[in-house]
Amino acid sequence: MTRFLVTCLAACTVAFGALGQPQPYPAKPVKVVVPFAPGGGSDIAARALTAKLQESLGQPFIIENRGGAGGMVGMEIAAKSPNDGYTILIMSDSFPVIAATHKPAWDPVNSLVAVSQVSVAPFGLIVHPSVPANTVAEFIALAKSKPGAFSYGSSGNGGLTHLITEMFTQMADIKLVHVPYKSTGAALPDFLSGTIQVYVGNVSPLLPNIQSGKLKLIAVTSAERWPLLPNVPTIGETLPGFAADPWFGVFTPRGTPQPIIDKLNAAINKLKDDEDVKKNYIGQGMLPRAGTPAQFDAIVRKDYARWSKVVADIGFKPAD
Repeated sequence: MTRFLVTCLAACTVAFGALGQPQPYPAKPVKVVVPFAPGGGSDIAARALTAKLQESLGQPFIIENRGGAGGMVGMEIAAKSPNDGYTILIMSDSFPVIAATHKPAWDPVNSLVAVSQVSVAPFGLIVHPSVPANTVAEFIALAKSKPGAFSYGSSGNGGLTHLITEMFTQMADIKLVHVPYKSTGAALPDFLSGTIQVYVGNVSPLLPNIQSGKLKLIAVTSAERWPLLPNVPTIGETLPGFAADPWFGVFTPRGTPQPIIDKLNAAINKLKDDEDVKKNYIGQGMLPRAGTPAQFDAIVRKDYARWSKVVADIGFKPAD
């Protein structure tokens, strides 16, 4: 009997010892906050990524679309979640734009930690066919000859399309009239009719209209020519120093343990060359990207500084 009890106690000690050890991350489902409605760029990027993360890490990655206030609602929810790795944020570079334009008290740039860039998707300088210009240089010359004669649409005051266009007008030293809309889709009918003549925004949804000749793509905003549109020049080829490379990326709340951040980063980096991910992103006009947390953090902070300067230069106030 004594020998039997000793054996049982030993077995129980091993069992409880094993149970007492922390299980490898992730040991339960991970909540993925997307701070915009389903169907947008952040949502598309998130769904392509999370399906593969679920496969590679062995736990469900459950998307929660928490839209509102241009992305601030979802960002704050993520920032104030437990920093245990079980809440992540997937968002576009509206992140540093919101930080620059609204400067919320909880400080997005320092409340959320950059894990990895996920993809990039440059914007295009697109004009209505009624605008007699086919290059950036021609458009700048035309706009200088007719100050305020052309209007541009944006997805809203203080949004990324607004700030990129304002950066362009500043560097080109031209005057365009800003017409804010609630979304890109809301601006499209007026753009196609010629009510507004200029738009700097995501190329992909407008490609059918560009290919049919209803709109003209003059240039892309990226620092280098876009591999998917190699014959389209960059704005920077005419205005040296101009570059805006919109991105999507993953963040966690400040204080998330570094081993968890590193594990998520490694899993995301492996997906950069995944054929399903590449096919999905290319279909949306995006290309996969990756890199270290430090590299992504540097991108976020550089963009925050850039948009803070533009905001100051144009005198933007959130209530505008």
